[in-house]
Amino acid sequence: MKTALLISTYNWPEALNLVLESVQKQTQFPDEILIADDGSGDATLQLIEDWKRKSKIPIQHFWQEDDGFRKTIILNKAIAHTSADYIIQIDGDIILEPYFVEDHITDCKKGFYIKGSRALINDITTQQLMSSQKLDYPLIKRNIKNKINATRCPLLAPIFRKDKIKSNNLKGCNFSFWKEDFVKVNGYNNDICGWGHEDIELAARLSNIGIKQRQLKMKAVCFHLHHEYFDRSKEAQNFESYQKVITENITTCSNGYEQS
Repeated sequence: MKTALLISTYNWPEALNLVLESVQKQTQFPDEILIADDGSGDATLQLIEDWKRKSKIPIQHFWQEDDGFRKTIILNKAIAHTSADYIIQIDGDIILEPYFVEDHITDCKKGFYIKGSRALINDITTQQLMSSQKLDYPLIKRNIKNKINATRCPLLAPIFRKDKIKSNNLKGCNFSFWKEDFVKVNGYNNDICGWGHEDIELAARLSNIGIKQRQLKMKAVCFHLHHEYFDRSKEAQNFESYQKVITENITTCSNGYEQS
């Protein structure tokens, strides 16, 4: 099985640098890294070029012009250019615990996508990490808000694991899926622009073709760097798209992966 780690990013190279550093520390590497860049500037481009030279894992960079929040389009484009069978998706502000990729691979199963959790790094610790540009796991774990999400315990994980049809709790920052399932539902809906709910709308369509959610706790641990909220003016409209998928049992979108 070939795997790809998909990282979305936009104009925060300091965070992306730490994320890529955490990828290099994985106990099991993905076969490639896909960076889906929604219009970042030259600083991000230079950082990625530097990482391409020193990374132990091949990196592909996909960029589109900055024309507002169009994350779905660039995610579809990145996925269209990989031959990986299995995609592990995170955001460019998510630091990975060393077993993150291994846990996703170990728990993947046909007929399921994986929904993981995230632990929240507070503002002060985030500022320290940004200033030092050093990956400091002890510092991160000392200052986590939700300790349970920062705890990895494979022996207890099966007790908390839930396999069911569900979509409204997915977070695209800790998500993995089979590419063939993604293609069946035509991927992300490109008509969802602006922040919010593109992940649960995709999950709802996956649910509607019978793909279940495998929820992981105490495995696939990751840490979310603190930042200010994005513009959420499109959130209500995007949630309506999700609700329509649920009420009308929609399984595909007309403007998605195939149109990217």
